[in-house]
Amino acid sequence: MKRRFTAIIQKEEDMFVALCPELDIASQGYTIEEAKKNLEEAITLFFEHASPEEIKERLKEDIYISPIEVAVA
Repeated sequence: MKRRFTAIIQKEEDMFVALCPELDIASQGYTIEEAKKNLEEAITLFFEHASPEEIKERLKEDIYISPIEVAVA
């Protein structure tokens, strides 16, 4: 079974950090592709080893990502 998750990837110094907000799992890599691949592996390992209770506790079904605009002095 395949599930779709969100990957938020941002540059931090000389690496890229990838975050899955639905599970609060993060990984990193030297390229965007590597960070995304490492995040996919981390999520797969989580589902392979976590108990059903931990999955239920950590999984957030409704994640909304939206740009916002604020005044900056």
